[in-house]
Amino acid sequence: MRTFTAVVERDPETGLLVGYIPGWPGAHSQATTLDELQINLREVVGMLLEDGEPDLESEFVGTATVEVA
Repeated sequence: MRTFTAVVERDPETGLLVGYIPGWPGAHSQATTLDELQINLREVVGMLLEDGEPDLESEFVGTATVEVA
């Protein structure tokens, strides 16, 4: 079983959750709930893996808090 890290954001215009895997073009989806988004992303990644191993353009490292005075 493979594991990928997805970033999840909420689109302010539609209210939908948008998920994507950083550095992997095409590895993105949207949904109304986190559970639905997880299913959608799993399906997209599965289809992309059918074409072979991803050539990731970047690697997810983490998040950072930026403090501005």
